[in-house]
Amino acid sequence: MPVLLNSNLRDGSLREAAVASGTKILLYEAGQALRFDEVSIRAGLRGILRIMGKLGLIKARKSTRLIEPYIAYNSAWVRANESGIVRDMKYIGDLVKKGDTLAEIGSPFGTVVDWVQANRDGIIIGKQNIPLVQEGDAMFHIAYFRENDEDVAEHIENLNESLLPPEIPSGEIGQ
Repeated sequence: MPVLLNSNLRDGSLREAAVASGTKILLYEAGQALRFDEVSIRAGLRGILRIMGKLGLIKARKSTRLIEPYIAYNSAWVRANESGIVRDMKYIGDLVKKGDTLAEIGSPFGTVVDWVQANRDGIIIGKQNIPLVQEGDAMFHIAYFRENDEDVAEHIENLNESLLPPEIPSGEIGQ
């Protein structure tokens, strides 16, 4: 994975139960809710098989390239200050600077009622995709790094490219 984020325990969560029983846990979160994301699925499958190989549960596979993850020291959600219709301007994996406009919130009549802005420099690691938002809704999850943000963004982009499925020649589509 290109990015690791250590999270605090939440009451009643699977992570809390695992810690209480002395079980180590790694929670993989990727992609979008209610959608299949090919790159996230490929990355998750590759990671599961690598861990199973390290644990001796399956024959270990030779890795062509190990990815050294960047570790985010913190993250936060940027929330909507108004309710309305969302027009995104930034997406998962984008590098953002404090004050960058992430999205605009409009009225049903097309007027802009608010702009959602980054409150710190970082990388977007999660976002809501529903076109309607209510005041207070979490919209963009931004991770903060000690490393140079441009290096982290390039690292994420390189991993995404390595996980894309091979191109299908245009003559073979639909056959």
